[in-house]
Amino acid sequence: MSTSSSKAEEATSKPSVDEVVEAAKQRDPDQPEFFQAVDEVVASVKPLLKERPELVDVLARMLEPERVLHFRVAWQDDDGRTEINRGFRVVMNTACGPGKGGLRFHPSVDLSTLKFLAFEQTFKNALTGLPLGAAKGGSDFNPRGRSDDEVMRFCQAFMSALYTEIGPDTDVPAGDIGVGAREIGFLYGQYKRLTRRADGAMTGKGSNWGGSLVRPEATGYGLVYFARHIVADADESFDGAKCLVSGSGNVALHAAAKLISLGAKVVTLSDSSGVIHEPDGLTEDGLAFITELKTVRRGRIKEYTEEFSESAEYVEGGKPWQFAGDYAFPCATQNELDGDDAAALVDAGVRGVFEGANMPCTAEAIEAIKSGSLMYSPGKASNAGGVGVSGLEMAQNAGHVFWDEEEVDSKLQSIMEDIYTAAKDTADRFDLGGDLQAGANIAGFERVADAMVAQGVW
Repeated sequence: MSTSSSKAEEATSKPSVDEVVEAAKQRDPDQPEFFQAVDEVVASVKPLLKERPELVDVLARMLEPERVLHFRVAWQDDDGRTEINRGFRVVMNTACGPGKGGLRFHPSVDLSTLKFLAFEQTFKNALTGLPLGAAKGGSDFNPRGRSDDEVMRFCQAFMSALYTEIGPDTDVPAGDIGVGAREIGFLYGQYKRLTRRADGAMTGKGSNWGGSLVRPEATGYGLVYFARHIVADADESFDGAKCLVSGSGNVALHAAAKLISLGAKVVTLSDSSGVIHEPDGLTEDGLAFITELKTVRRGRIKEYTEEFSESAEYVEGGKPWQFAGDYAFPCATQNELDGDDAAALVDAGVRGVFEGANMPCTAEAIEAIKSGSLMYSPGKASNAGGVGVSGLEMAQNAGHVFWDEEEVDSKLQSIMEDIYTAAKDTADRFDLGGDLQAGANIAGFERVADAMVAQGVW
């Protein structure tokens, strides 16, 4: 048999894209969130894989994390009782740089959720153009209702189990749901205590102890910067527009602040209990009240209608998508906007949906949004501002420098513009009709895949 014939038979015997994904699903049948993320990316990158079939083997490697750490977190509550939680760290891919991604403290945290987040993070981080790999971690611990001392003891126990696995050149955690400034402080303090190092092993630190200005605002601001490019290309603007924003955490609050500064009317915010609707839009004072309510008092969103505004209504168990608006910004959590919600937005005349959370729209919702010809931005592109400024924080830590707010914000705007351009140009390259979701997925995937190929099989 000739050499060319052998190579041809070998090529035809290699598994197809669908077979690679199916094999991964057979290995981990109990991880629906992870494979929801996988299916979304794979559907988008098939045009690239058709053009470059050798990358199918690389896809197979991408579907398996480089490392998964699963550990016990034992700590004592205020009554002296020992409590046990599970801790995780999933390092998904370090082809482009050290692992980078947040820690989530929430009862829903499990391996499927963290693998989905780490997989999304792989392409998000690549889109920033910064030398960042991807990781995600966390625990099923719920900080809500816990005292500061209990949160501190938990964070110290969590970091005691994790600290040997992280560092500025290996894996750099940050915050996520349930992990804000308080938790980052406790975690980083324990890291320093154990290692005697004050370095860039974590991001999201306070600006007076190694953090970067604009980091708390970065994800929300970046979302609006990205969406502004889409809206401008449609000859529209946010000035005077009614915006439906979900959530009341870090992303939602700072997206709302930036939208208000651009003249938009933010008419909704929400939490897990319900939604508030302010018909004429939140004022800066109203947003300041909610920010203090959620970040200091750690209260519920309904207290805004009870203590601050007589014009707003609160709907127990409601969603922002039941109200009229021009643009929607899902900023709360994964799968918060389903097919029925998306259909309601289309029927109500909403003109765009811009994702601020990680995978907030279900597959059915995305299909309805696209079928309705709404503008749409995928979270891995439009919420990349947070990790972008985390990368800038790492650079400042490595150089022992501190940049002012104007410089960091300027760099953030440039990062979001570059991501938009990459997604748009890639969609045009493959004649995808301006589909930014597919363009972002292909652009991020190709950068990671090329780095993996260059570094050999490992």
